[in-house]
Amino acid sequence: MPRRSANLEIMVRAAIRAARTLVRDFGEVEQLQVSVKGPGDFVSAADRRAERILYEELRRARPRWGLLMEESGRHAGEDGEFLWVVDPLDGTTNFLHGLPHWAISIALVRGREILAGVVFDPVKNEMFTAEKGGGAFLNDRRIRVSARRDMGTALVACGLPVRDWEGRRHFTAQMNRVADEVAGIRRMGTASLDLAYVAAGRQDGFWEFGLKPWDMAAGILLVREAGGLVGRLEGDEDPFARGTLVAGNPWVYARLRTILEEVTPREG
Repeated sequence: MPRRSANLEIMVRAAIRAARTLVRDFGEVEQLQVSVKGPGDFVSAADRRAERILYEELRRARPRWGLLMEESGRHAGEDGEFLWVVDPLDGTTNFLHGLPHWAISIALVRGREILAGVVFDPVKNEMFTAEKGGGAFLNDRRIRVSARRDMGTALVACGLPVRDWEGRRHFTAQMNRVADEVAGIRRMGTASLDLAYVAAGRQDGFWEFGLKPWDMAAGILLVREAGGLVGRLEGDEDPFARGTLVAGNPWVYARLRTILEEVTPREG
């Protein structure tokens, strides 16, 4: 069993506590599907309840540190060096429809350096954890990205465009080009778990436009600590900047990035 730092233990405990209320609320979603009002308002309330629990747990443990949270935004801390980056419910649309594929994502960041990450899928009881320089784990078992080098056998995940999503401008060309080379493309609807699955070797690569820091911070560290690569298609080293995140094992990452660059015009 890996030895966790005090900070990672705080993150794991916070995720477990918030998961209890989310799992309970998730059990109510099926009932709400048939109501006239629908489950939307209920799920929004569930999201906020989970975020409040995470805020309380993390603030109590490290009262001087700041927080960046999906629902309530940024909460400044006296110590401006460390920041918790939190998504209390990644995969809200899945949750809303009773689809059991969603997660809690927590990262500890110093500047642009991701120090620790947790992605917890309570429905499947899968806790993905990583610390910088310490490797990546699933329920305390070490995980690694896949060793697959043949794109013809690779499974790649993505984010699909919806409604007026800006990323749809280039997505069709991207999908068609990737589909020409890989064994399959998946759209699971929870970016933090997509990245965790790349880290665990369940998926060989992943790309998505428009992710926010709370969607990807913990997952980025998981992939890197599992031996994979993560970068922005737009070319600089800031993973949190606006753009397209690409991740994968070293071989699939390199080829996937090349493919995407071929069909994605550079901005500006």
